[in-house]
Amino acid sequence: MIKRMIVLMALAAAIVGIGAGLSRGLRAVIEATAESGDAEMPTTTVRRGLVAITVPAKGELQGGGAESLTAPMAGVPELPITFLRNDGELVDAGGIVAEFDAGEQEYNLIEAEADLAEAEQQLLQAEAEARVALEEARLLGATAEADLRIARLEIRKNEVLAAIQGRQNEIALERAENRHAQAVQDLEHREATTGASLDVRRAAVNEASTKADMARRTMADLTLRAETSGYVQLAENLNGLSFIFSGMELPHFQPGDTARPGQVVARIPDMSRWEVSAQITETDRAYLEVGQEVIVRPVATPEREFLGHISALGGSSGNAWNRTFNCRIALDQTAPDLRPGMSADILINVETLDDVLWIPSQALFESGGGWYVYRQTPEGYLTDEVQLIRRTESQAVITGIDEGVTIALARPGVETGGGRRSDGPLGALSR
Repeated sequence: MIKRMIVLMALAAAIVGIGAGLSRGLRAVIEATAESGDAEMPTTTVRRGLVAITVPAKGELQGGGAESLTAPMAGVPELPITFLRNDGELVDAGGIVAEFDAGEQEYNLIEAEADLAEAEQQLLQAEAEARVALEEARLLGATAEADLRIARLEIRKNEVLAAIQGRQNEIALERAENRHAQAVQDLEHREATTGASLDVRRAAVNEASTKADMARRTMADLTLRAETSGYVQLAENLNGLSFIFSGMELPHFQPGDTARPGQVVARIPDMSRWEVSAQITETDRAYLEVGQEVIVRPVATPEREFLGHISALGGSSGNAWNRTFNCRIALDQTAPDLRPGMSADILINVETLDDVLWIPSQALFESGGGWYVYRQTPEGYLTDEVQLIRRTESQAVITGIDEGVTIALARPGVETGGGRRSDGPLGALSR
């Protein structure tokens, strides 16, 4: 029994020894790995100096104040496109950009012009008939007036004529006066009725003429012309699309498509007023305001720079986890070789801060609503809380730390808050 006890105690001691050895070996391996990882950690130093706060972004060149060319109101639900310029094609002022099928409008124009010709002929006929009727009425009036004069001359003879003959002259004079009064009345009535009838005919001519003019304008509107010279930008054709998803490439109008009246088919940007459309990230939006100076570098000519300024800041777009804001930049300098649709790198000058502490933005970390950095020490990396003054995609201006301090550019593998380093997985092992 004693021997058995001794053997068991020896075996237990051996197991404890082996476990301690494994523990020390595991600790050595983990510490060597941690030290090797810390040794390879990229670092930087806190610097003091002049910091130009800038916001970089990508944009697309566009002409300012684009002229929109829309399908005309032609009295039909859809208009087939028979001719359309290519996207990006240069067109002169007055040049044809698009044409629509004019079959139905040609028929309407022919019908309107035929109605106008008929109305004009009816007016001419009415005027001729009115002239004849008026001449007849005037002739009857003149005849009645002549008869009246004769009757008045005859009645002067009554002094030397017998009573019967005198009475006959009086009766003839009365009749002549009645016929003359009736003739004058008939002439006035004829003139009034003739004028009203001619007014009706003239109104019919004016109506037919208006319809014909509208038909001609509609025919002319079926041809879209550029008011100013520029490069054609075809509009997106959303007709027939039952749904649109993010990232979907929308088709542009092309010959054979149909457009609804009032729908924009193409645009002609004003090449004398170049603009850049850019999407700004949500983190940089708070630093921007209208009027800030911008440097624009077209990707096609990276060696050239163009000065501009922010002209407008639009609303947000995109998902909640990738929110951006539209920014329009007006170029103060232009060149003949610029083209719409060119991509460009832009750099917005927000402000310049002098004698401030700054670090690369990637060296700044956030936790619990606060900001901190990983400061390098002989014992490892410690977390130091700092105050953020300004931050862009590349730089962060901070306070709460000394100049020249070495900090990590990435999150170390083992650390704790409160300025202390932990042993990580080694904390569970006894020393």
